[in-house]
Amino acid sequence: MNSYSNSYKDAGVDVTAGYKSVELIKKHVARTAIPGVVSGIGGFGGLFQPDFTGMKEPVLVSGTDGVGTKLKIAFLMNKHDTIGIDCVAMCANDVACSGARPLFFLDYLAVGKNHPERVAEIVSGVAEGCVQAGCALIGGETAEMPGFYPSDEYDLAGFCVGMGEKSKLIDSSNVKLGDVLIGVASSGLHSNGFSLVRHVLRVNDEKIRFYIDDLGKTIGEELITPTKIYVKPVLSAIEACEIHGIANITGGGFYENIPRMLGENQMARVVRSSIDVLPIFNVIAQIGRIEERDMFNTFNMGVGLVMAVPETEVDKVIENLTQSGERAYVIGEVTEGTDGVSIC
Repeated sequence: MNSYSNSYKDAGVDVTAGYKSVELIKKHVARTAIPGVVSGIGGFGGLFQPDFTGMKEPVLVSGTDGVGTKLKIAFLMNKHDTIGIDCVAMCANDVACSGARPLFFLDYLAVGKNHPERVAEIVSGVAEGCVQAGCALIGGETAEMPGFYPSDEYDLAGFCVGMGEKSKLIDSSNVKLGDVLIGVASSGLHSNGFSLVRHVLRVNDEKIRFYIDDLGKTIGEELITPTKIYVKPVLSAIEACEIHGIANITGGGFYENIPRMLGENQMARVVRSSIDVLPIFNVIAQIGRIEERDMFNTFNMGVGLVMAVPETEVDKVIENLTQSGERAYVIGEVTEGTDGVSIC
């Protein structure tokens, strides 16, 4: 390709670096190919042909999100190959909460300076996330924005599109009084609350190297742990069991997210003693002297996903999730009320 501009390069944008980035990420994108992918990367749009076989009323379900200030941890650690997993997880997990199967993903990467090898490293994580979610990475955009971002920093966001049968989609109308709440364990902080985390832990180049016995690792290693992608276990459970509601516990913690799956005059009663709180949350609460309610209103506290299921299905759902490699256990029930969530 003979496309180049010395004037644009003098202004801080190297278009040839962009072309090199595309070449370097092709092998990562290829890992995500699934039936339905029509085009490779490099066109003006990503093409996907969905298979409607056996579906009466297919519905598209979409989700979009970014990684947030967890990116600051990646910058400090100079580790960029997992942050893309977070980006996919934050979108694909939301889509799966509706009972839809993610089909494809597109990412948006804005950089202060295009370092092709780093771009490829970031996209390798996006590709890994797509593999875990069972969807295809069919396109994206890398924007070089000197003067807007520092030369060694970037922002990462994306969106996912899935599909489900209309009659089988999961929403608040399915949840019943008396449904049992099942919590599915998280892998850690996931990708929310990091502004508070960085403020409390005073995270810097030195602090990320601190080893904490309760964690069994350094602060940096704990904080960079990727968000768990629940898509395949969730879809497996939906296929085999009766599930009335699913809530992805992200920003806003228990108090904001669990009510999103409930109907009118319904509330969630969560038994505090049932929650297996991960050590990192105890560390944050102790150092920051954060009240427990604020912790449950910000973080997942060790429960990344909550399902509402009929009492008769509890053992079956837990067994199915266990077979998928997830740790799941009862944390409460759906009761009558208007308070959203009660943790007692």
